[in-house]
Amino acid sequence: MVRRAASESLGTAFLLMAVIGSGIMGERLSAGNVAIALLANAIATGAALAALILTFWPISGAHFNPVVTLAAAVEDGILWREVPAYLFAQLVGAFAGVGAAHLMFGLPIFSASQHARSGPAELWSEFVATFGLLFVILVCSRTRPSAVPWAVGSYITAAYWFTASTSFANPAVTAARAASDTFAGIRPVDVPAFIVAQLAGAATATLMAHWLAPVKDVSSSP
Repeated sequence: MVRRAASESLGTAFLLMAVIGSGIMGERLSAGNVAIALLANAIATGAALAALILTFWPISGAHFNPVVTLAAAVEDGILWREVPAYLFAQLVGAFAGVGAAHLMFGLPIFSASQHARSGPAELWSEFVATFGLLFVILVCSRTRPSAVPWAVGSYITAAYWFTASTSFANPAVTAARAASDTFAGIRPVDVPAFIVAQLAGAATATLMAHWLAPVKDVSSSP
């Protein structure tokens, strides 16, 4: 359990370093072109996520996301008594990753974000983004487990662009990004609504995956 918790914490930290660091670098190098900055942010995050899942999956399952952990517990992938350790490790890792990214670019370790992300469109986007992420993970893990890292990395890269919220889809990531007054940040006041939308999207995706691709049906298919 200690190894798995450490894996979740370290993996989540590197995920946040990718999210925050690429956002800072993209903004600095894009000369004010937000589209270029977002493209850099999306590609770096998706690529890092695929690499991190490949690296940490054999150790902890490479959740890096509280809603993925909760879905895994519902699916009997991990024991419910292990869930608190996973969630705590992910949250600690997320904030550590933000601090590490800031230090790499000479910024204060933490700073409250001023980036407003609110309103029905943003919340609907988070519901859709999280639904899609969980559905991809759950169905791919049943049908093509080896494809999960590439599927997740590809989905997140795309969701940066087709959602108005740029696809946070992760409560730990959302909370930590509130401590970064950079391109990838989110105002602390906007965090609770984002997390509610993410939890709703994850729960809906879990139910839909149970209906469309039941484990027993998938395991018995040729």
